[in-house]
Amino acid sequence: MSSISKYLLTGLFALLVLTKVSAQQTTGSKNEKIMEQRLTFITIGAKDLGKLKQFYIDKFGWKPLKDDNGIVFFKMNGFILGLYPADELAKDANASQNCDGLKGFTLSINYGSEKEVDEVFKTLQSRGVQVGKTPQKADWGGYSGYVIDVEGNHWEIAYNPFLVMDKDRNVVTHQ
Repeated sequence: MSSISKYLLTGLFALLVLTKVSAQQTTGSKNEKIMEQRLTFITIGAKDLGKLKQFYIDKFGWKPLKDDNGIVFFKMNGFILGLYPADELAKDANASQNCDGLKGFTLSINYGSEKEVDEVFKTLQSRGVQVGKTPQKADWGGYSGYVIDVEGNHWEIAYNPFLVMDKDRNVVTHQ
């Protein structure tokens, strides 16, 4: 099995597992919302961005939503699959480039403002969640940080001013 297939299977497995996990904690008789139970991006760290992009275009027949500045987006059903150079993804997540701290993909939840990102981080930190990178202005024009779950999966919590979401915060498009 190719390493690309392993990354895809790992990402799909993570997505299936995550749909079964509740994002709410019960405290007494009150439900406390901690982090919304949804995805907006799955980003695969590509060893060869051009080759991986062409695979999805040529073999799957997919059409990129956006393809510029070293990143490729494919609109899926309510979220975006991103392809980004693995070394740049590791750098963005503040993980080592040999991916011993990064599994070759990240999961992302986008919020409507920098303030919302900060609020989510504050809550997660108060609950003892490991921070991989504190929220900060990003080179791509947004604002993001990373938390790491108990199995080392990197979750980007971000505000992306170019992302259009519907009322349920599903991805509509990326400008």
